[in-house]
Amino acid sequence: MDFLRILILCVSISLLLQTEADELQLSPCDYPAVYNFGDSNSDTGGIASAFHPPAPPSGETFFKKPVGRASDGRLIIDFIAEHLGIPYLSPYLDSIGSSYRHGANFATGGATIMRPNESWFENGVSPFSLEIQFEQYTQFKDRTAYYVNEVKKKLVKKRLPKPKGFVKALFTLDIGQNDIAAGIRKLSLEQQKAAIPMIISNYSTQIRNLYAKGARTFWIHNTGPIGCLPIATVKVQDPMPGYLDEHGCVKNQNEIAMQFNNDLKYEVLKLRTELYEASIVYVDMYTAKYELIATAKNQGFGGPFQICCGYHGIGYDIRCGNKGNVNGSEVFADSCADPSVVISWDGVHYSEAANHWIANRIVDGSLSDPPMAIMRACHKQL
Repeated sequence: MDFLRILILCVSISLLLQTEADELQLSPCDYPAVYNFGDSNSDTGGIASAFHPPAPPSGETFFKKPVGRASDGRLIIDFIAEHLGIPYLSPYLDSIGSSYRHGANFATGGATIMRPNESWFENGVSPFSLEIQFEQYTQFKDRTAYYVNEVKKKLVKKRLPKPKGFVKALFTLDIGQNDIAAGIRKLSLEQQKAAIPMIISNYSTQIRNLYAKGARTFWIHNTGPIGCLPIATVKVQDPMPGYLDEHGCVKNQNEIAMQFNNDLKYEVLKLRTELYEASIVYVDMYTAKYELIATAKNQGFGGPFQICCGYHGIGYDIRCGNKGNVNGSEVFADSCADPSVVISWDGVHYSEAANHWIANRIVDGSLSDPPMAIMRACHKQL
């Protein structure tokens, strides 16, 4: 470990206890808007607007119809919006009936940090990488200023944010899982590890770009335990000793996720010293999701690798809402009887019940660095 890394970590630890004490004295933030960037974990309908909308039973629990979310109901970003008292975020790519008065969502299912070199039609990789999402935000911000200041029509102004509110907005980011998944598909374990610094470097570049465009409050999720997703565990047959961890997750896939998270956290510490007007909170989603999987039954859920909607196994994948063949029989991937007791909605994404549990686990800041509640994340850390 180099001297700079040791120095930054020591300073961070020395400020941690003071931050916990100081937070109680901080006033709640008044966020006029939230701008979200990410992949399907926080996509509220972007990829559905760009390509094919999801079919039933998607959205059945809360919205009672498909609404572009990869779940039976609300996502973590929806529960964050509820916690902050703002409406659910409209996707930037959805032009029909959308209001952006309190923010916009640039996340799209299948999005990556790196520029994609695969097709959405082939592997479900979004063409809207984090770099493109930033460009879309830039266009959104610039055009908002024009329409609000020049057009001055009541209907337009009612649906768009106030230009002066961008600097006070909360910027949430949840992305990286698909970069790791792409590496698992295409690279050796050593190649995957070697690719992470470049991925983090690109991530950091886009955070700097947002800062240059006036973003000041960042709430950054690390990536979850990808080796615990049922889509990974159900493909395992007669594993070698040590291939799975104590809770049945694919160990080397989680190791890649943890390396990504460690490098991201270190990068966030560096950015705090560079972006001196920014408040940057690093949120440990990995710990929240892994805790849920490890203690599923204690939290009121069934087996952590049960899939509510879809069939996945050795040699077949029938995605939620589709028909397919399993062992010679045609099946329809419908919803399970009670999604509220299942962690995984479709083998990759979480159910509304799981998303709600995870959101409650993170909004108070107990899994954040610094330990800052989302309601007070606008206050700059020393």
